[in-house]
Amino acid sequence: MTTLNTGDSFTLRAPQVTRATLALYAGASGDHNPVHIDTDACRAVGIADVFAHGMLSMAYLGRLLTDWVPQERVKTYGVRFSAITPVNATPLCNGTVTEVEDGLAHLDLTVSLPDGTVTLRGSAVVSAG
Repeated sequence: MTTLNTGDSFTLRAPQVTRATLALYAGASGDHNPVHIDTDACRAVGIADVFAHGMLSMAYLGRLLTDWVPQERVKTYGVRFSAITPVNATPLCNGTVTEVEDGLAHLDLTVSLPDGTVTLRGSAVVSAG
């Protein structure tokens, strides 16, 4: 069992977001919004190329959490989307324990791009172990 302490941090390098990734995620999630899968539809509304579903980044953060602690220890998990993840990006997911109190660990979470752009900010509360 993993015991969490203030200052602990963890990282997950997500796989490159390819066009195939977006097509597969669209099929699995049912989110077929053209901005995620159709370059022509993007250009028609002034967007240069397709970009990742925000919920795909949220899923990578969920994997970060459950790779570190068992799912049953996750008490709360929430995010805010702050920028798009372009096709061919390789997102980096990070988590840091900011506080441990009364058996609960409070985590700050982010997904960022190689250039440092933060695309998603979140938080979670998990059993500290």
